[in-house]
Amino acid sequence: MSWEVKVNDKNYYKRLDKFLRNVLNDVPLSAIYKFIRKGKVYVNGKRIKDQKFSLEVGDIVSIRYIDLDKFKRRKENTIEPQKLDLDIVYEDDDIIVLNKPAGIAIHPGKNIHLVTLIEGLLYYGNEKGFEPHLVHRLDLNTSGVLIVAKNKNAARLLTKDFKERKVKKHYKALVRGKINSAGKIDKELDGQRATTFYKPEKYYKIFNEGVTLLDVEIGTGRKHQIRRHFAIIGHHVVGDNKYGEKVYNKKLRNLTGLKRQFLHCYKMKINHPKSGREMTFTAKLSSDLKKVLDVIEKTSKN
Repeated sequence: MSWEVKVNDKNYYKRLDKFLRNVLNDVPLSAIYKFIRKGKVYVNGKRIKDQKFSLEVGDIVSIRYIDLDKFKRRKENTIEPQKLDLDIVYEDDDIIVLNKPAGIAIHPGKNIHLVTLIEGLLYYGNEKGFEPHLVHRLDLNTSGVLIVAKNKNAARLLTKDFKERKVKKHYKALVRGKINSAGKIDKELDGQRATTFYKPEKYYKIFNEGVTLLDVEIGTGRKHQIRRHFAIIGHHVVGDNKYGEKVYNKKLRNLTGLKRQFLHCYKMKINHPKSGREMTFTAKLSSDLKKVLDVIEKTSKN
């Protein structure tokens, strides 16, 4: 059994694995990497086992001796468009920028029962005539700027920029304890280098040690990077029950009503995928986080 496809301007990705992930989006990633590793993938008739192999437009990519239908996800797992109110910050022919609320997952998954952002984007895309492509993510309970590509070429270029750290991402984070000066956290996460820069904006004296509002910029994009880094240095993001302290967070929730980690991506700077023009997008602090700051401001003055 054999499957093959020609690389063209519309489906092109430079790396072999990314190309296959794109054109075989109904096949699990684990299966795709297994095909490559086992020597089942060919480019122009030559067996290729390097997942980073560079493709060119015009190449013929084939998978031999495999029945792909056996690996395709069952239909009930496909993503269906569903209506969702989107807070659109900016939109043009190539990108759409959202202010993502907390509590909305990016993608369906285990224990996700509400409409997700990608389902809402698919619905909106069907109405407006485009196909959304995710190029980065925000955690379920993190709010703020989220950039989505509206075509494959924009997705390819933006993904490249995110990987090469050309995108500047700034967050507002409220952390436990007092931080007096700007600093840098350079500690590996999952065996990979991770760098977080921060500077204090305001200190609030509540409870014993108080809390500090920070402006945070991440130089890398590791999973839960900000939350994990500040937990490592003993200043966990308040409201974070995964890496923080549940007793402290419960105490803060009783005071302020905070039900999630205080983390908001308020600014992102990119080079536009078509024009190359530098663009900066901002998202206002969400109402639940504003309320937290109002309460602790009043409490710290008493």
